[in-house]
Parts: sequence; structure tokens; C-alpha cells
Amino acid sequence: MSLTRVSLPRVVAFSASASRPSRTRGLVEAVAADLARLRRIDLTVCDLVDAGAGLVVAGREELPLPARRLVEAIEEADALIVGTPVYQGSYAGLFKHVFDFVRPEALAGKPVALTATGGGLRHALVVEHSLRPLFGFFAAHIAPTSVYACTAEMDQYRVADAAVAERVRAAAGELAALIEVGQAQTGRSSAPAA
Repeated sequence: MSLTRVSLPRVVAFSASASRPSRTRGLVEAVAADLARLRRIDLTVCDLVDAGAGLVVAGREELPLPARRLVEAIEEADALIVGTPVYQGSYAGLFKHVFDFVRPEALAGKPVALTATGGGLRHALVVEHSLRPLFGFFAAHIAPTSVYACTAEMDQYRVADAAVAERVRAAAGELAALIEVGQAQTGRSSAPAA
């Protein structure tokens, strides 16, 4: 009798907030929790602060170990949930700096769910106008539904708005489907919810 080893998809949820806890981390964790309800995953949640103080260097070879581990976790994941706070109408500069070190071929075809948080609704289109083109450059497979939450839609670090919660569920469902397609293409065993 042969046993088939089930390989759980490695999902990295990355919050680019400079503080922990944060609304951005709460939002990426909400998507990850709904994804975990749909299928079994091997989840790692990372914050920008995990990169340490040495993130601001010119080249990848200069990254200190904590920052290098963050970049490698992103590259080696089977799927990503990314979130950034919005400042001055754009994603956080250090969020972009992290992805400046990521090898483009490492994200090609990788399923990604996009999230962002901001002070008000006027920042909501940052996900569509800034994040989606960035991950389009990487040729990632981006979930159609993105999730933006402003301060009024969160209670501390948890989603408190029904419409945002529905978008979280939709993004998680789409990410689960993209993971399934990716595993079918690579011939890896699937691991549906128990």
C-alpha cells in the first residue's frame, strides 16, 4: 500500500505596516483566515518589521539576514496575500522596496490577493491603480477581488464592515481557486479543507 503525501500550499501573508499590531495585518489575516476555512494551507504571516532595520540597502546581496529571509519567503511561497497601508495616495515606500528585491521570475504565475488600508475612502483606488499594475509586472495571477478598508471599516485590527467582510470572503475564495489551478498545472496534490 502506498501513501500519497499531501503537500499543503505555502501561503505567505505580508503586511507592509511599520507597526505591529496594525490594521493592515488585521486585513491580511482576515483574508488568510477565510482562505484557511476553504482549504488547508501552510500559513506564514510576515510584517515589514520582520525585515529589521537593514532593509534600506541598494542591492539584494547587501540585505541582512532578516530582510533576506522575508524576501525569500515571498519568493518561495505558493501564494501570497499582500497588504500595505496607503500614504499620500500610494502604497508604502518600503512595501515597494521589499518587492524591488524580489526576482520577477519568482512571482510569475503565483496566485496573489491584494489588500490595503487607509484613513479614508479617497485612497480606495490605490489597490487598483498601484498594486495591481505592480503585480501585473511580475506576471502574478491576481485574484479579481481586491480588498481596501479604511479606518471607519475596522474595529481596532478587525474588519467591522459587512461589505469589506464580503470582499474578504470573495478574495479568499478566488485565491483558493487560483491555488487549485496552480497545483493542477504543476501536478501537486491538493489539500481541501478537512
